[in-house]
Amino acid sequence: MAGVPSLPPPLLALLLGALLGLCGLPLSWSVLSVLPLAGVLAYAASARTVEGVPGRLFWSGVGYFTVHLWWLTAFLGKIFNFPPTGVLAFVLFIFEGIFLAVMAYPLARLVRTPQARIWALAGGWVVLEWTRFLGPLSFPWPTLGYTLLPTPAIQIADLGGVLLGSVLVAGTAAALSGALLGGWSVGKQGRGRPVVLAAVCWTAALTYGFTRTAGEGPVQPMLVLRTSFDSFSRATGDLTPEQQLQAQRDVSALRGPNDVLVWSETALTAPASGTTLPQFPGPGISGLGVPPTQSEKQQNTVVAIDAGGQVTSRNHKAKLVPFGEYFVLYDNILRHAYGLIENVIGFRLPAVEPARSIAPLTLDGVQYGAYICYDSVFPWVARSLTRQGAQVLVNPSNDGWYDGWGVQQHFMMGRVRAIENRRWLVRSVNKGVAGAVNDLGQPVKVISSGDTIQALSVRPKLLTGRTVFNRVGDWPALLLALGMIGYGVRLDRRW
Repeated sequence: MAGVPSLPPPLLALLLGALLGLCGLPLSWSVLSVLPLAGVLAYAASARTVEGVPGRLFWSGVGYFTVHLWWLTAFLGKIFNFPPTGVLAFVLFIFEGIFLAVMAYPLARLVRTPQARIWALAGGWVVLEWTRFLGPLSFPWPTLGYTLLPTPAIQIADLGGVLLGSVLVAGTAAALSGALLGGWSVGKQGRGRPVVLAAVCWTAALTYGFTRTAGEGPVQPMLVLRTSFDSFSRATGDLTPEQQLQAQRDVSALRGPNDVLVWSETALTAPASGTTLPQFPGPGISGLGVPPTQSEKQQNTVVAIDAGGQVTSRNHKAKLVPFGEYFVLYDNILRHAYGLIENVIGFRLPAVEPARSIAPLTLDGVQYGAYICYDSVFPWVARSLTRQGAQVLVNPSNDGWYDGWGVQQHFMMGRVRAIENRRWLVRSVNKGVAGAVNDLGQPVKVISSGDTIQALSVRPKLLTGRTVFNRVGDWPALLLALGMIGYGVRLDRRW
């Protein structure tokens, strides 16, 4: 590539990926991620050998994930009480780079020219993002579509989910990459036409976003808690469930006569067999931790509780956190290795039972789409609950395990669930962002900091109706991503 500094390819690819990470959430200029992504695609596609394409994309991926997920290094240092153990996070960063390389290799063999490879890689990137939502080790954290959140263009999520935003970002980056490699003129082979098409798509997305208006419906007053418990003390038992319960009950006395109370993830602790929770000042919704028994795994549950303390409905956590709640081969060949980790951190790693099915929680005739913490980054969870009649989304969470960007990213990604399904989102959390988000994904009333337990009165609206995304899911985005790959194949045949 003319004009590119004479740096070793791995280093230049790493720097381009790091720049992409610096244009991601939670930064307010995240929409500019299109520009470094264009550089990543152009540099990878211009490699002189087939093997060079996945090689460059591998290093870009490592740089991207290292910057975007740097907060994981602090988390690992904290959990092992030894900061240098944060280097273990690089195992994840390297694996994510490998996934990009594995995606790129067959596409680099399928198409030969740089112009064609750009489009194939852009489409493959979106398809790879979709696969990150699948399987027990799924980790869809850095999805490109979220970078549209500071702009009205994010409203297209109600048409094709966050992945439709990824298509817009990746497609625009591919158009700019093609112009970078082949010149800006439309010319004989129409190299500039994708840039014009990208501009048209952005105009349409922004226009669509500007014309969306908030939905109308009956108001359901709610009181949400933001707690400030130390998650490690809770895990080791230094902070007892009784101490947590009393502190939460004291603050909950601020509720109004019609408020539905919302407590955070595992705010209560009780046996699985219990059908009443008189210690909870209902009516309301709360996270419930169920300790393991000899015959059953630990449960992470959300329950609806009426004014008499009766549990009216419940959901288990739908998606377990990899290596946080789900541990590969825990009961088999890796049991000894996990045991060593448990000795270091001072508590047993939680083997949690996942949900077999989920449904809205029913309380006083209202359908609540309640899902727990990590569930909020999986669009299918909120979509499934809304398809079954949920009128408002409720997300009990615990962000007390980590700090910095991770907390903000978690909240911001959860806001897109409100857009995809056009439902209000209410969030009670330990050491994170608590409050209410409207059906446009806009924070209406939130608390994001403080060292004491706080209560916040919110007034979400109960909404009905179904969006295009709610009806068809990710298919529009996937078909467009495959279309980009197909366009790359067509370009390759023309050159």
